[in-house]
Amino acid sequence: MSSDPNRKKKGNKWLALINIPIQMGVIVFVFAYAGKWLDEKYPNENNIYVKTLVIAGVAVAIYNVNRQVQEINKSDDE
Repeated sequence: MSSDPNRKKKGNKWLALINIPIQMGVIVFVFAYAGKWLDEKYPNENNIYVKTLVIAGVAVAIYNVNRQVQEINKSDDE
């Protein structure tokens, strides 16, 4: 009963790819929640904190996705 190591790596790759949208959602949600909290604490007419932090959250999420995909591709080449 020998197990195939390539099969295990494929499963881990798919697991990592499935988790990416969840991670993106959590990151953007946390940044948006922080922006909403700041807008309530320091009111302004344009809700600038939530808008700025949502954009920053999307940038962080895209960076995180890019980093993870590069790691997956690097492990694929080995």
